[in-house]
Amino acid sequence: MADGEWIESYVPARLDRMPWSRWHWLIVIALGATWILDGLEVTLAGSLGGILTRRETLGLSDAQVGASATFYLAGAVLGALLFGYGTDRLGRKKLFFITVAVYLTATGLTAFSWSFASYAFFRALTGAGIGGEYAAINSAIDELIPARVRGRVDLMINGSYWLGAAIGSAATIVLLDPRRLPVWLGWRCAFGIGATLGLVVIFFRRWIPESPRWLMIHGQNDEAEEIVSEAERKIAALNPSAVIDSRYSEAPPTRIRTRTHTPWREIWNAIVHEHRRRSLLGFVLMLTQAFFYNAIFFTYALVLMRFYGVPEENVGRYLLPFALGNVLGPLLLGHLFDTIGRKQMITITYGFAGILLALTAWLFHADLLTAQTQTLAWTVIFFIASAAASSAYLTVSEIFPLEIRALAIAIFYGIGTLAGGAGAPALFGWIIGRGSSTALFAGYLVAATLMLLGAIIEAWIGVPAERRSLEHIAPPLSSREL
Repeated sequence: MADGEWIESYVPARLDRMPWSRWHWLIVIALGATWILDGLEVTLAGSLGGILTRRETLGLSDAQVGASATFYLAGAVLGALLFGYGTDRLGRKKLFFITVAVYLTATGLTAFSWSFASYAFFRALTGAGIGGEYAAINSAIDELIPARVRGRVDLMINGSYWLGAAIGSAATIVLLDPRRLPVWLGWRCAFGIGATLGLVVIFFRRWIPESPRWLMIHGQNDEAEEIVSEAERKIAALNPSAVIDSRYSEAPPTRIRTRTHTPWREIWNAIVHEHRRRSLLGFVLMLTQAFFYNAIFFTYALVLMRFYGVPEENVGRYLLPFALGNVLGPLLLGHLFDTIGRKQMITITYGFAGILLALTAWLFHADLLTAQTQTLAWTVIFFIASAAASSAYLTVSEIFPLEIRALAIAIFYGIGTLAGGAGAPALFGWIIGRGSSTALFAGYLVAATLMLLGAIIEAWIGVPAERRSLEHIAPPLSSREL
């Protein structure tokens, strides 16, 4: 099909009306594994922070431990921007394999680090692979999942980050036990887990199709229709009594003008001018949750060690319940984002997370907490905050047009992470190194205030995207008459 030809397609409506099926579960498992890998990486780095300060490992300082997390996040930002543009230009599926290959290679190399410089470089490269995954996977998931359940599924998948965190916590309990492995070897084996899981992910992704919506825009509507038809046949064969969603059965076709790519001028105009309120919303939600999470979670192991005297090899025991609380948040609260609504639930979760963090920070400063009660408090806070953070990714993947969806995710992830998250681990690592509970209390109050700001902005300009087709939330740029 020639570039610039007008077509009408029922692909979006057919995808939205599908009943939930095994086909959708395969997509969730194969693509959602990204967040498991990211959670694994972050937890390993956090749990290993104390071990890596020992002379028999890398001999890092507290500030270098925090700085290595900043390198990881900076790499994730660069990877998101580079691969995000490639995802919109070349297709979702091609980037699936490139990004996960970068990830598993880099995390494997991390196990062979010999200095702070090499460790920081390999962590940055690992982050680049994960950052690229964010853009490719979030855009593909939203484009393949029916509109009526898109919110809960997206939150569930983003929340699977904490399954990886739980795996990482459990692994460090075993691998950092000197009775099982010497310290100099255990931390290197820990990073090998990520590379192994990456190989499994590549295997599963072989069966994931290209996004039919992306194919439709890029002049390959016949292939898009065939992918949807094949999925419908499989669903009908497995469950003949499945009921389709009638709200989308009578939906009109999507009329678009095919294109090979979107000019940068049009991308700039869409993000900065046409959708500037949505851009502000995406920026604030991503920035506030990035600071909140990265400031606290990347340095939590140091807090346990420096302020509560927890031995390095036991840190994983405290991170495990913390991670499980984060998994349960999106699982148990996710359906409310589709029923009660996006604006209401995002406002509530951001607001409550900020209030609870401020309360816990006061208890910490008043020396009323132990390692156990501190962990319990974090578990409760992040039960709510994990749903809030996941909703930030959901928001930026829903509210921008199809042609720039992956790049928009990358841009707001990148800006939010750089502004709100990249410097936070290094800053908090420096604060913890000083041993000042007052300074740490002030840092936690800043994070709490930012989450409350996110709640206010969402209540003001949030987008009610629940149960609506992506094309209705943000019409494709190519649907306009020229």
